[in-house]
Amino acid sequence: MTSLTPEQISEIDREHLWHPYQPMHGAVPPYVVSSARGVYLKLGDGREVIDGMASWWCMIHGYNHPRLNQALHEQIDKMAHVMFGGLTHEPAARLANKLVELTPEALQSVFFCDSGSVAVEVAIKMALQYWIALGESGKSRLVTIRNGYHGDTFATMAVCDPVNGMHHLFADVLPKHHFVDAPTCPSDEEWDASQIEPLRQTLERHHQEIAALILEPIVQGAGGMRFYAPEYLRQARALCSEYGVLMIADEIATGFGRTGRLFAVEHAGITPDIMCLGKSLTSGYMSLAATLTTRRVSEAISNNPPGALMHGPTFMANPLACSVAIAGIELLLSGNWQQRVAGIEQLLWQGLKGFADHPAVADVRVLGAIGVVEMREPLDMAVTQKILLDHGVWLRPFGRLLYTM
Repeated sequence: MTSLTPEQISEIDREHLWHPYQPMHGAVPPYVVSSARGVYLKLGDGREVIDGMASWWCMIHGYNHPRLNQALHEQIDKMAHVMFGGLTHEPAARLANKLVELTPEALQSVFFCDSGSVAVEVAIKMALQYWIALGESGKSRLVTIRNGYHGDTFATMAVCDPVNGMHHLFADVLPKHHFVDAPTCPSDEEWDASQIEPLRQTLERHHQEIAALILEPIVQGAGGMRFYAPEYLRQARALCSEYGVLMIADEIATGFGRTGRLFAVEHAGITPDIMCLGKSLTSGYMSLAATLTTRRVSEAISNNPPGALMHGPTFMANPLACSVAIAGIELLLSGNWQQRVAGIEQLLWQGLKGFADHPAVADVRVLGAIGVVEMREPLDMAVTQKILLDHGVWLRPFGRLLYTM
């Protein structure tokens, strides 16, 4: 098959392709990528640039890694896909076993799905069906913290920030949930006990109708790249237990070492009732996500009518995706990843702290492999990206944020 030229790719793209959060025929044409290796993207014009976005935070080992490529080559010769309804296979079993081993001990039941958004959809459905199974169908709403982002599908849009969550257009048709003020203390050293009061008051007044609290632990990602104190998680966990509400930890963005811990809940030493994993799960190679829960939740759902979690993706537990996920996790654990993330954190501080005094900058913050420069005014994406590419780096700013992950 004859390859398309970069110009032909761009022309087809202009005519037919719709990109995320952009109009058709957008004002900012996308850059053509011809190949990728290590930390570098090779653009259609021949330039090689560092991918500071890790392809929306998922390529934790870089591109074209030989061990990950090998895992896919070996698996595709055996079986590229098989339905998971009534069948099972070794890659799914090995990956489930590994996830149970690495996550908090009480999380023993694993549901594989297609993407991060679907993992959160499954978590929400899991929480609702749990209470239905126990005869408490009135517990049909969720509570979450503002500035959060949990995905683009229907149920997930309803728990994204209603103002800053990119989905206000659908406000009139989405289910209504409870939103409380997000914590603003960035660390335990600056903890203010009043931070937990909005959640405490909401649970005290409405716990009879609340099925679960859902939040992104420690780092709120696409809702603003905000960091908050582990103490908030500890107290939120205690309140959920006190008021009979499940806790869902959305670790789609934070899982697999990005914050300096393997999972962000480890900063607080807590165990959620449900945990969502995605993005880095397959080291960015294929779309795969997982929703983990406790025996208490899975058995309540399984032992009451209709006797099953009512969800079943076509590509659930795809063998190729499971195989590369296993290889990526083993690769992560085989190296001194904690030291490497700590090194990235130190370099980010050294490189970014000088911006803090600039009059156009509102804040500079770093945690693990995440570095954020928050501006006082929104950035012009087209102008900013061109300047960055001229300096050999691919980043994709949004709003007032210029960040790397």
